[in-house]
Amino acid sequence: MKSLCVYCGSSPGSSRAYAVAARELAKAMVNDNIALVYGGGKVGLMGVIADEVMRLGGEATGVIPQALMDKEVGHRGLTRLHIVKDMHERKAMMAELSDGFLAMPGGIGTLEELFEIFTWSQLGLHHKPIGLLNAAGFYDGLIAFLQHVVQEGFLRPAQASLLMHDATPDVLLERMKTFMPIPYPALLDPETAGKVV
Repeated sequence: MKSLCVYCGSSPGSSRAYAVAARELAKAMVNDNIALVYGGGKVGLMGVIADEVMRLGGEATGVIPQALMDKEVGHRGLTRLHIVKDMHERKAMMAELSDGFLAMPGGIGTLEELFEIFTWSQLGLHHKPIGLLNAAGFYDGLIAFLQHVVQEGFLRPAQASLLMHDATPDVLLERMKTFMPIPYPALLDPETAGKVV
């Protein structure tokens, strides 16, 4: 895994723990020579992780729509900054540039990006690892809800296992680096889907 797409909030959140987690993730990525790909912003957790990756000597590539660039929220101190026409082009380019995906705490935009890439994995459209950095228990409710979705028969255990989660960046990155894709037919086969984990 040479590059990692990180989805995270354009706000810092209400807990200092989220920024601490962003800096820890940046350090773990730079130590592993993993380049950052993200939404190109200079504000919130987006700015925190990008600034820290750059400060530590790593590479950071931002992808931002022109409309957000016009609002002066684009980060001009990155290794590379791609300015694209809209959100669809942004997400497609971020996916193309990345060997894996990780969601930190964030709002609706972060969740939308996470669930889209999670869906693409479930459908076999990509075979890249997906992680959820559960900083300060931020995603406890979501993790519990996904288990509820499994229990209610709308998601198979093998499909749910495509989304790895941990509270510690080093541990999560290690799991993502050793991720082995599950063959698409096994994700859909009711006889095997519950056994592939």
